[in-house]
Amino acid sequence: MSAVYIKTIRVEGDSIDVHGHVNNQEYLRWMQEAAIEHSARQTWPMERYLELGASWYVRSHFIEYLTPARLADEILACTWIADMGSRRCTRKTIFLRRADRHRLARAETRWLFVNLTSERPQTIPAVLRAAFATIDSENAALEDIGRQL
Repeated sequence: MSAVYIKTIRVEGDSIDVHGHVNNQEYLRWMQEAAIEHSARQTWPMERYLELGASWYVRSHFIEYLTPARLADEILACTWIADMGSRRCTRKTIFLRRADRHRLARAETRWLFVNLTSERPQTIPAVLRAAFATIDSENAALEDIGRQL
């Protein structure tokens, strides 16, 4: 199974802002959706986290917008785990326009694994850590994406 998860998105009218391109809030929403879908694909759906009594909390998001996306564009949200420590991980995402694979945006989310009762950081269990391969560079991720497309 590939380390990069690819979510296909078709830009609809409600994603467009007053400037005629995708609103920046949409990228954040798509990042979260892709992360949740990727986790489920790796056998970690939200229900499994809830049974464990722990889940991921966002520490920070960073998004660099490179080229605007527009109405009816088909976008590929490509996401992967860049690194995983004992209680945290970094997830990266690249948004590509499907037609020409042009980079629209790149993003990074830093997550903290948290006990849901105490809301304190918790060590990531080995079984969860083993479910996710890591890719440490954007170039390696792009190679993986190219193999999938």
